[in-house]
Amino acid sequence: MTIEQIYTGCLAQGAYYIESNGEVAIIDPLREVQPYIDRAAKDGAKIKYIFETHFHADFVSGHITLAKETGAPIIYGPNASTAFDSIIAKDQQEFKLGNVSIHVLHTPGHTMESTCYLLRDENGKDHALFSGDTLFLGDVGRPDLAQQGADLTQEDLAGYLFDSLREKVMPLADEVIVYPAHGAGSACGKNLSKETVGTIGEQKQSNYALRADMTKEEFIQEVTDGLLPPPQYFPLNVKMNKEGYTDIDEVIKKGTHALSPEAFEAAANETGAVVLDVRSVEDFVKGHVPRSIFIGIDGGFAPWVGALLMDVQQEVLLVVEPGREEETITRLSRVGFDNTIGYLEGGFEAWKKAAKEYDTVNQVTAETFKAEHQSEAKVFDVRKPGEFISEHVLDAENTPLDFLNDHLSELPSEGKFFIHCAGGYRSMIAASILKSRGIHNFVDIAGGFSAIKEAGINVSDYVCPSTIK
Repeated sequence: MTIEQIYTGCLAQGAYYIESNGEVAIIDPLREVQPYIDRAAKDGAKIKYIFETHFHADFVSGHITLAKETGAPIIYGPNASTAFDSIIAKDQQEFKLGNVSIHVLHTPGHTMESTCYLLRDENGKDHALFSGDTLFLGDVGRPDLAQQGADLTQEDLAGYLFDSLREKVMPLADEVIVYPAHGAGSACGKNLSKETVGTIGEQKQSNYALRADMTKEEFIQEVTDGLLPPPQYFPLNVKMNKEGYTDIDEVIKKGTHALSPEAFEAAANETGAVVLDVRSVEDFVKGHVPRSIFIGIDGGFAPWVGALLMDVQQEVLLVVEPGREEETITRLSRVGFDNTIGYLEGGFEAWKKAAKEYDTVNQVTAETFKAEHQSEAKVFDVRKPGEFISEHVLDAENTPLDFLNDHLSELPSEGKFFIHCAGGYRSMIAASILKSRGIHNFVDIAGGFSAIKEAGINVSDYVCPSTIK
Protein backbone atom coordinates (compact mmCIF):
# COMPACT_ATOMS: atom_id res chain seq x y z
CA MET A 1 0.00 0.00 0.00
CA THR A 2 1.24 3.48 -0.91
CA ILE A 3 -0.15 6.77 0.39
CA GLU A 4 1.19 10.01 -1.05
CA GLN A 5 0.11 13.48 0.00
CA ILE A 6 0.37 15.89 -2.92
CA TYR A 7 0.47 19.28 -1.22
CA THR A 8 0.05 22.59 -3.03
CA GLY A 9 1.36 25.44 -0.90
CA CYS A 10 -0.34 28.25 -2.84
CA LEU A 11 -3.74 26.80 -1.93
CA ALA A 12 -2.59 25.17 1.33
CA GLN A 13 -4.33 22.09 -0.11
CA GLY A 14 -3.63 18.38 0.13
CA ALA A 15 -4.70 15.89 -2.51
CA TYR A 16 -4.04 12.19 -1.97
CA TYR A 17 -2.82 9.26 -4.05
CA ILE A 18 -3.53 5.79 -2.61
CA GLU A 19 -2.31 2.65 -4.38
CA SER A 20 -2.78 -1.02 -3.47
CA ASN A 21 -2.08 -4.01 -5.68
CA GLY A 22 -2.30 -2.05 -8.92
CA GLU A 23 -5.42 -0.05 -8.06
CA VAL A 24 -5.43 3.68 -7.25
CA ALA A 25 -7.78 6.08 -5.53
CA ILE A 26 -7.36 9.85 -5.80
CA ILE A 27 -8.87 12.07 -3.12
CA ASP A 28 -9.65 15.76 -3.79
CA PRO A 29 -7.54 16.17 -6.97
CA LEU A 30 -6.36 19.52 -8.27
CA ARG A 31 -7.64 20.74 -11.61
CA GLU A 32 -4.51 19.77 -13.54
CA VAL A 33 -4.79 15.99 -13.49
CA GLN A 34 -1.90 14.75 -15.62
CA PRO A 35 0.42 14.32 -12.59
CA TYR A 36 -2.00 11.76 -11.10
CA ILE A 37 -2.24 9.88 -14.38
CA ASP A 38 1.55 9.89 -14.75
CA ARG A 39 2.00 8.70 -11.16
CA ALA A 40 -0.33 5.77 -11.69
CA ALA A 41 1.42 4.87 -14.95
CA LYS A 42 4.77 4.90 -13.13
CA ASP A 43 3.35 2.36 -10.66
CA GLY A 44 1.82 0.29 -13.46
CA ALA A 45 -1.51 0.91 -11.77
CA LYS A 46 -5.03 1.94 -12.79
CA ILE A 47 -6.99 4.79 -11.25
CA LYS A 48 -10.13 3.08 -9.97
CA TYR A 49 -11.87 5.77 -7.88
CA ILE A 50 -11.99 9.55 -7.51
CA PHE A 51 -13.21 10.54 -4.05
CA GLU A 52 -14.40 14.05 -3.19
CA THR A 53 -14.75 14.99 0.47
CA HIS A 54 -17.23 17.79 -0.35
CA PHE A 55 -17.95 20.54 -2.86
CA HIS A 56 -14.82 22.61 -2.46
CA ALA A 57 -15.26 26.37 -2.20
CA ASP A 58 -11.64 27.49 -2.29
CA PHE A 59 -10.49 25.71 -5.45
CA VAL A 60 -11.79 23.96 -8.56
CA SER A 61 -11.22 20.23 -8.29
CA GLY A 62 -9.99 18.04 -11.15
CA HIS A 63 -12.58 15.34 -10.61
CA ILE A 64 -14.49 15.82 -13.88
CA THR A 65 -11.44 15.89 -16.14
CA LEU A 66 -9.81 12.98 -14.30
CA ALA A 67 -12.96 10.90 -14.68
CA LYS A 68 -13.08 11.68 -18.40
CA GLU A 69 -9.42 10.76 -18.86
CA THR A 70 -9.46 7.53 -16.82
CA GLY A 71 -13.04 6.28 -16.73
CA ALA A 72 -12.90 6.18 -12.94
CA PRO A 73 -16.16 7.09 -11.16
CA ILE A 74 -16.48 10.22 -9.02
CA ILE A 75 -17.68 9.47 -5.49
CA TYR A 76 -19.32 11.90 -3.08
CA GLY A 77 -20.88 11.28 0.31
CA PRO A 78 -24.57 11.49 1.21
CA ASN A 79 -26.54 14.68 0.47
CA ALA A 80 -24.44 15.53 -2.59
CA SER A 81 -26.12 16.27 -5.92
CA THR A 82 -24.18 16.79 -9.14
CA ALA A 83 -24.90 17.80 -12.72
CA PHE A 84 -22.55 15.05 -13.97
CA ASP A 85 -22.40 11.28 -13.46
CA SER A 86 -21.28 10.41 -9.95
CA ILE A 87 -21.77 7.84 -7.22
CA ILE A 88 -23.52 9.26 -4.16
CA ALA A 89 -22.29 6.87 -1.51
CA LYS A 90 -24.12 5.81 1.62
CA ASP A 91 -22.76 6.28 5.11
CA GLN A 92 -20.49 3.31 6.01
CA GLN A 93 -20.36 2.12 2.40
CA GLU A 94 -17.17 0.21 1.56
CA PHE A 95 -15.04 0.52 -1.58
CA LYS A 96 -12.42 -2.17 -2.23
CA LEU A 97 -9.04 -0.96 -3.48
CA GLY A 98 -6.56 -3.74 -4.16
CA ASN A 99 -5.87 -5.34 -0.79
CA VAL A 100 -7.27 -2.44 1.25
CA SER A 101 -10.65 -0.77 1.60
CA ILE A 102 -12.02 2.76 1.91
CA HIS A 103 -15.06 3.35 4.13
CA VAL A 104 -17.43 6.29 3.87
CA LEU A 105 -17.97 8.30 7.07
CA HIS A 106 -20.61 10.94 6.47
CA THR A 107 -19.62 13.93 8.61
CA PRO A 108 -21.93 16.88 7.91
CA GLY A 109 -21.10 20.24 9.46
CA HIS A 110 -18.58 22.07 7.31
CA THR A 111 -21.12 21.41 4.57
CA MET A 112 -24.01 18.97 4.62
CA GLU A 113 -22.38 16.59 2.11
CA SER A 114 -18.99 16.67 3.87
CA THR A 115 -17.56 13.17 4.16
CA CYS A 116 -14.39 11.62 5.58
CA TYR A 117 -12.85 8.48 4.09
CA LEU A 118 -11.43 5.85 6.44
CA LEU A 119 -8.69 3.66 4.97
CA ARG A 120 -8.43 0.13 6.37
CA ASP A 121 -5.27 -1.83 5.67
CA GLU A 122 -4.76 -5.39 4.38
CA ASN A 123 -5.72 -6.78 7.79
CA GLY A 124 -8.89 -4.71 8.07
CA LYS A 125 -7.36 -2.37 10.66
CA ASP A 126 -8.20 1.34 10.65
CA HIS A 127 -5.09 3.02 9.25
CA ALA A 128 -5.80 6.57 8.06
CA LEU A 129 -8.59 9.12 7.92
CA PHE A 130 -8.82 11.47 4.94
CA SER A 131 -10.72 14.13 6.80
CA GLY A 132 -11.39 16.75 4.13
CA ASP A 133 -12.53 20.00 5.74
CA THR A 134 -14.24 18.23 8.64
CA LEU A 135 -11.08 17.95 10.75
CA PHE A 136 -7.90 19.94 10.28
CA LEU A 137 -4.80 19.78 12.41
CA GLY A 138 -5.52 22.28 15.17
CA ASP A 139 -8.96 23.25 13.92
CA VAL A 140 -12.17 22.15 12.20
CA GLY A 141 -13.89 23.37 9.05
CA ARG A 142 -15.78 26.65 9.15
CA PRO A 143 -19.54 26.07 9.46
CA ASP A 144 -20.76 29.12 7.55
CA LEU A 145 -20.69 27.83 3.97
CA ALA A 146 -24.25 26.56 3.65
CA GLN A 147 -25.21 26.34 0.00
CA GLN A 148 -27.61 28.86 -1.43
CA GLY A 149 -31.18 27.86 -0.71
CA ALA A 150 -30.29 25.73 2.31
CA ASP A 151 -32.30 26.81 5.34
CA LEU A 152 -29.38 26.40 7.74
CA THR A 153 -27.57 28.88 9.95
CA GLN A 154 -23.90 28.63 10.84
CA GLU A 155 -25.02 27.58 14.31
CA ASP A 156 -27.05 24.74 12.76
CA LEU A 157 -24.04 23.55 10.79
CA ALA A 158 -21.77 23.85 13.83
CA GLY A 159 -24.19 21.62 15.74
CA TYR A 160 -24.02 18.99 13.00
CA LEU A 161 -20.22 19.24 13.03
CA PHE A 162 -20.10 18.68 16.79
CA ASP A 163 -22.10 15.46 16.39
CA SER A 164 -20.06 14.29 13.40
CA LEU A 165 -16.77 14.69 15.21
CA ARG A 166 -17.93 12.92 18.33
CA GLU A 167 -19.84 10.11 16.64
CA LYS A 168 -17.56 9.37 13.67
CA VAL A 169 -14.06 10.79 14.27
CA MET A 170 -13.23 10.83 17.98
CA PRO A 171 -14.09 7.12 18.52
CA LEU A 172 -11.25 6.17 16.14
CA ALA A 173 -8.05 4.80 17.64
CA ASP A 174 -5.39 7.32 18.65
CA GLU A 175 -2.85 5.91 16.18
CA VAL A 176 -5.07 6.48 13.12
CA ILE A 177 -3.29 8.94 10.83
CA VAL A 178 -5.13 12.15 9.91
CA TYR A 179 -4.70 13.49 6.38
CA PRO A 180 -6.62 16.81 6.13
CA ALA A 181 -7.55 18.71 2.99
CA HIS A 182 -5.86 21.93 4.13
CA GLY A 183 -3.13 23.40 6.31
CA ALA A 184 -2.14 26.86 7.53
CA GLY A 185 -3.03 29.60 5.07
CA SER A 186 -6.40 28.22 4.01
CA ALA A 187 -9.51 30.33 4.49
CA CYS A 188 -11.52 27.17 5.26
CA GLY A 189 -10.69 27.37 8.98
CA LYS A 190 -9.43 29.84 11.59
CA ASN A 191 -6.39 28.28 13.26
CA LEU A 192 -4.92 25.58 11.05
CA SER A 193 -1.55 24.06 11.90
CA LYS A 194 1.47 24.35 9.62
CA GLU A 195 1.76 20.56 9.89
CA THR A 196 -0.05 18.58 7.19
CA VAL A 197 -0.13 15.09 8.73
CA GLY A 198 -1.08 14.11 12.29
CA THR A 199 -2.93 11.48 14.30
CA ILE A 200 -6.28 11.23 16.01
CA GLY A 201 -4.56 11.00 19.39
CA GLU A 202 -2.58 14.18 18.82
CA GLN A 203 -5.73 16.03 17.82
CA LYS A 204 -7.61 14.86 20.89
CA GLN A 205 -4.81 16.37 22.96
CA SER A 206 -4.24 19.64 21.09
CA ASN A 207 -7.29 20.57 19.01
CA TYR A 208 -9.62 22.88 20.93
CA ALA A 209 -12.65 21.51 19.08
CA LEU A 210 -12.06 17.94 20.26
CA ARG A 211 -12.01 18.59 23.99
CA ALA A 212 -13.66 15.65 25.72
CA ASP A 213 -15.52 17.83 28.24
CA MET A 214 -16.83 20.31 25.67
CA THR A 215 -20.61 20.81 25.46
CA LYS A 216 -22.34 21.33 22.15
CA GLU A 217 -23.17 24.90 23.14
CA GLU A 218 -19.50 25.63 23.93
CA PHE A 219 -18.45 24.06 20.64
CA ILE A 220 -20.88 26.15 18.61
CA GLN A 221 -19.73 29.31 20.37
CA GLU A 222 -16.02 28.65 19.90
CA VAL A 223 -16.22 27.41 16.30
CA THR A 224 -18.31 30.37 15.13
CA ASP A 225 -16.50 33.03 17.18
CA GLY A 226 -14.21 35.29 15.17
CA LEU A 227 -15.10 33.95 11.73
CA LEU A 228 -14.24 36.47 9.02
CA PRO A 229 -16.60 36.58 6.03
CA PRO A 230 -15.66 33.94 3.45
CA PRO A 231 -14.06 35.17 0.20
CA GLN A 232 -16.65 36.14 -2.37
CA TYR A 233 -15.39 33.67 -4.96
CA PHE A 234 -16.23 30.67 -2.75
CA PRO A 235 -19.82 30.16 -4.03
CA LEU A 236 -18.61 30.41 -7.63
CA ASN A 237 -16.08 27.61 -7.11
CA VAL A 238 -18.77 25.47 -5.45
CA LYS A 239 -20.96 25.99 -8.51
CA MET A 240 -18.18 24.89 -10.86
CA ASN A 241 -17.43 21.83 -8.75
CA LYS A 242 -21.12 20.83 -8.74
CA GLU A 243 -21.98 21.66 -12.34
CA GLY A 244 -18.79 21.31 -14.36
CA TYR A 245 -16.14 23.43 -16.04
CA THR A 246 -13.97 23.78 -19.13
CA ASP A 247 -11.00 21.43 -19.46
CA ILE A 248 -7.84 23.12 -18.28
CA ASP A 249 -6.10 22.43 -21.62
CA GLU A 250 -8.64 24.67 -23.35
CA VAL A 251 -8.20 27.38 -20.71
CA ILE A 252 -4.43 27.33 -21.22
CA LYS A 253 -4.75 27.38 -25.00
CA LYS A 254 -6.99 30.45 -24.88
CA GLY A 255 -4.80 32.25 -22.37
CA THR A 256 -1.40 31.70 -23.95
CA HIS A 257 -2.08 34.33 -26.58
CA ALA A 258 0.95 36.59 -27.01
CA LEU A 259 0.10 40.28 -27.50
CA SER A 260 2.44 43.05 -28.62
CA PRO A 261 2.44 46.16 -26.42
CA GLU A 262 0.11 47.88 -28.89
CA ALA A 263 -2.28 44.91 -29.06
CA PHE A 264 -2.12 44.48 -25.28
CA GLU A 265 -3.02 48.14 -24.71
CA ALA A 266 -5.86 47.93 -27.22
CA ALA A 267 -7.24 44.77 -25.61
CA ALA A 268 -7.17 46.39 -22.17
CA ASN A 269 -9.02 49.44 -23.44
CA GLU A 270 -11.55 47.59 -25.57
CA THR A 271 -12.46 44.62 -23.36
CA GLY A 272 -12.30 46.10 -19.87
CA ALA A 273 -10.09 43.20 -18.85
CA VAL A 274 -8.15 43.39 -15.59
CA VAL A 275 -4.43 43.81 -16.20
CA LEU A 276 -2.86 41.44 -13.67
CA ASP A 277 0.86 41.87 -12.97
CA VAL A 278 2.32 38.77 -11.32
CA ARG A 279 6.00 39.76 -11.19
CA SER A 280 7.94 40.45 -7.99
CA VAL A 281 7.24 43.29 -5.56
CA GLU A 282 10.59 44.84 -6.47
CA ASP A 283 9.84 44.85 -10.19
CA PHE A 284 6.34 46.26 -9.75
CA VAL A 285 7.64 49.13 -7.60
CA LYS A 286 10.10 50.19 -10.31
CA GLY A 287 7.53 50.19 -13.09
CA HIS A 288 4.20 48.75 -14.19
CA VAL A 289 1.38 49.22 -16.68
CA PRO A 290 -0.87 51.99 -15.32
CA ARG A 291 -3.92 50.78 -13.35
CA SER A 292 -2.66 47.18 -13.35
CA ILE A 293 -3.29 45.04 -10.27
CA PHE A 294 -0.31 43.39 -8.62
CA ILE A 295 -0.64 39.88 -7.17
CA GLY A 296 2.77 38.22 -7.28
CA ILE A 297 2.96 34.65 -8.51
CA ASP A 298 5.51 33.79 -5.83
CA GLY A 299 3.25 34.72 -2.90
CA GLY A 300 -0.24 33.54 -1.87
CA PHE A 301 -1.29 34.03 -5.46
CA ALA A 302 -4.46 32.06 -6.17
CA PRO A 303 -6.33 32.81 -2.92
CA TRP A 304 -5.63 36.56 -3.24
CA VAL A 305 -6.81 36.52 -6.85
CA GLY A 306 -10.03 34.88 -5.73
CA ALA A 307 -10.52 37.19 -2.79
CA LEU A 308 -9.82 40.45 -4.63
CA LEU A 309 -10.89 39.97 -8.26
CA MET A 310 -14.08 38.23 -7.04
CA ASP A 311 -15.78 37.70 -10.42
CA VAL A 312 -14.49 34.48 -12.00
CA GLN A 313 -15.99 35.58 -15.33
CA GLN A 314 -13.70 38.63 -15.40
CA GLU A 315 -11.40 38.70 -18.42
CA VAL A 316 -7.71 38.92 -17.50
CA LEU A 317 -4.61 40.19 -19.31
CA LEU A 318 -1.26 39.13 -17.85
CA VAL A 319 2.03 40.86 -17.28
CA VAL A 320 4.39 38.04 -16.38
CA GLU A 321 8.06 37.17 -16.47
CA PRO A 322 8.67 35.47 -19.84
CA GLY A 323 8.41 31.72 -19.49
CA ARG A 324 5.86 31.71 -16.66
CA GLU A 325 2.73 32.32 -18.74
CA GLU A 326 1.32 28.78 -18.62
CA GLU A 327 2.09 28.42 -14.92
CA THR A 328 0.18 31.62 -14.19
CA ILE A 329 -2.83 30.64 -16.26
CA THR A 330 -2.91 27.22 -14.59
CA ARG A 331 -2.80 28.73 -11.13
CA LEU A 332 -5.57 31.19 -12.01
CA SER A 333 -7.72 28.30 -13.20
CA ARG A 334 -7.29 26.53 -9.85
CA VAL A 335 -9.62 29.12 -8.33
CA GLY A 336 -11.94 29.30 -11.31
CA PHE A 337 -10.50 32.24 -13.25
CA ASP A 338 -10.66 30.75 -16.74
CA ASN A 339 -10.87 33.90 -18.84
CA THR A 340 -7.26 34.88 -19.39
CA ILE A 341 -7.30 36.31 -22.91
CA GLY A 342 -3.61 37.00 -23.46
CA TYR A 343 -0.29 38.15 -22.07
CA LEU A 344 2.19 40.93 -22.79
CA GLU A 345 4.75 39.43 -25.16
CA GLY A 346 8.27 40.13 -23.96
CA GLY A 347 7.02 41.16 -20.52
CA PHE A 348 7.21 44.63 -19.02
CA GLU A 349 10.56 45.32 -20.71
CA ALA A 350 8.76 45.18 -24.07
CA TRP A 351 6.25 47.73 -22.76
CA LYS A 352 9.04 50.14 -21.83
CA LYS A 353 10.90 49.60 -25.11
CA ALA A 354 7.68 50.53 -26.93
CA ALA A 355 7.80 53.88 -25.06
CA LYS A 356 4.47 53.20 -23.40
CA GLU A 357 3.44 55.18 -20.33
CA TYR A 358 4.16 53.42 -17.06
CA ASP A 359 3.66 54.05 -13.36
CA THR A 360 5.78 53.44 -10.22
CA VAL A 361 5.12 53.09 -6.49
CA ASN A 362 6.48 55.61 -3.99
CA GLN A 363 8.31 53.59 -1.36
CA VAL A 364 10.61 54.29 1.59
CA THR A 365 12.63 52.09 3.90
CA ALA A 366 11.56 51.67 7.51
CA GLU A 367 14.69 53.56 8.56
CA THR A 368 13.75 56.54 6.38
CA PHE A 369 10.20 56.43 7.70
CA LYS A 370 11.52 56.52 11.25
CA ALA A 371 13.97 59.34 10.64
CA GLU A 372 11.92 61.62 8.42
CA HIS A 373 8.20 60.81 8.58
CA GLN A 374 7.20 59.08 11.82
CA SER A 375 6.00 62.25 13.57
CA GLU A 376 3.80 63.36 10.68
CA ALA A 377 2.65 59.95 9.56
CA LYS A 378 -0.85 58.58 9.22
CA VAL A 379 -0.29 54.83 8.91
CA PHE A 380 -2.65 52.22 7.51
CA ASP A 381 -1.89 48.58 8.24
CA VAL A 382 -3.36 46.14 5.69
CA ARG A 383 -2.69 42.96 7.68
CA LYS A 384 -5.48 40.81 9.09
CA PRO A 385 -7.23 42.00 12.28
CA GLY A 386 -5.60 39.29 14.40
CA GLU A 387 -2.14 40.32 13.23
CA PHE A 388 -2.93 43.96 13.93
CA ILE A 389 -4.26 43.31 17.43
CA SER A 390 -1.24 41.18 18.21
CA GLU A 391 1.17 44.07 17.54
CA HIS A 392 1.06 47.26 15.47
CA VAL A 393 2.56 50.69 14.91
CA LEU A 394 1.25 53.12 17.52
CA ASP A 395 -1.78 55.09 16.26
CA ALA A 396 -1.95 53.05 13.06
CA GLU A 397 -5.34 52.10 11.63
CA ASN A 398 -6.23 48.61 10.45
CA THR A 399 -7.57 48.42 6.89
CA PRO A 400 -7.30 44.68 6.04
CA LEU A 401 -6.41 43.94 2.44
CA ASP A 402 -9.33 41.50 2.11
CA PHE A 403 -11.75 44.38 2.65
CA LEU A 404 -9.70 47.34 1.46
CA ASN A 405 -12.52 48.60 -0.75
CA ASP A 406 -14.66 49.07 2.36
CA HIS A 407 -12.04 51.42 3.85
CA LEU A 408 -11.28 53.70 0.89
CA SER A 409 -13.33 56.55 2.34
CA GLU A 410 -11.12 56.52 5.46
CA LEU A 411 -7.95 57.31 3.51
CA PRO A 412 -6.84 60.97 3.41
CA SER A 413 -7.64 62.65 0.10
CA GLU A 414 -4.89 65.22 0.67
CA GLY A 415 -1.46 64.97 2.19
CA LYS A 416 0.71 61.90 2.43
CA PHE A 417 -0.12 58.66 4.21
CA PHE A 418 1.73 55.38 4.63
CA ILE A 419 0.77 51.73 4.14
CA HIS A 420 2.42 48.48 5.16
CA CYS A 421 1.75 44.78 5.77
CA ALA A 422 3.92 42.10 7.37
CA GLY A 423 6.66 41.79 4.77
CA GLY A 424 5.71 43.84 1.71
CA TYR A 425 3.65 41.49 -0.48
CA ARG A 426 0.16 42.46 0.66
CA SER A 427 0.88 46.18 0.88
CA MET A 428 2.02 46.11 -2.76
CA ILE A 429 -1.29 44.49 -3.70
CA ALA A 430 -2.99 47.29 -1.75
CA ALA A 431 -0.82 49.89 -3.50
CA SER A 432 -1.89 48.61 -6.91
CA ILE A 433 -5.57 48.66 -5.91
CA LEU A 434 -5.28 52.23 -4.60
CA LYS A 435 -3.57 53.40 -7.79
CA SER A 436 -6.19 51.70 -9.93
CA ARG A 437 -8.80 53.73 -8.01
CA GLY A 438 -6.93 56.99 -8.64
CA ILE A 439 -5.40 57.23 -5.15
CA HIS A 440 -1.70 58.11 -5.40
CA ASN A 441 -0.90 60.11 -2.25
CA PHE A 442 0.51 57.18 -0.28
CA VAL A 443 3.94 55.75 0.45
CA ASP A 444 4.64 52.06 0.94
CA ILE A 445 6.99 51.07 3.79
CA ALA A 446 9.36 48.53 2.26
CA GLY A 447 9.72 45.28 4.18
CA GLY A 448 6.52 45.86 6.15
CA PHE A 449 6.11 45.29 9.86
CA SER A 450 9.22 43.11 10.06
CA ALA A 451 11.37 46.01 8.86
CA ILE A 452 9.47 48.44 11.09
CA LYS A 453 10.35 46.44 14.19
CA GLU A 454 13.97 46.05 13.12
CA ALA A 455 14.19 49.84 12.73
CA GLY A 456 13.10 50.31 16.35
CA ILE A 457 9.87 52.13 15.57
CA ASN A 458 7.45 52.26 18.50
CA VAL A 459 4.82 49.53 18.37
CA SER A 460 2.06 48.35 20.72
CA ASP A 461 2.64 45.78 23.43
CA TYR A 462 2.60 42.22 22.11
CA VAL A 463 -0.61 40.18 22.52
CA CYS A 464 -0.29 36.42 22.09
CA PRO A 465 -2.33 35.37 19.01
CA SER A 466 -3.78 32.36 20.85
CA THR A 467 -5.59 34.74 23.23
CA ILE A 468 -7.23 36.74 20.41
CA LYS A 469 -10.86 35.84 19.77
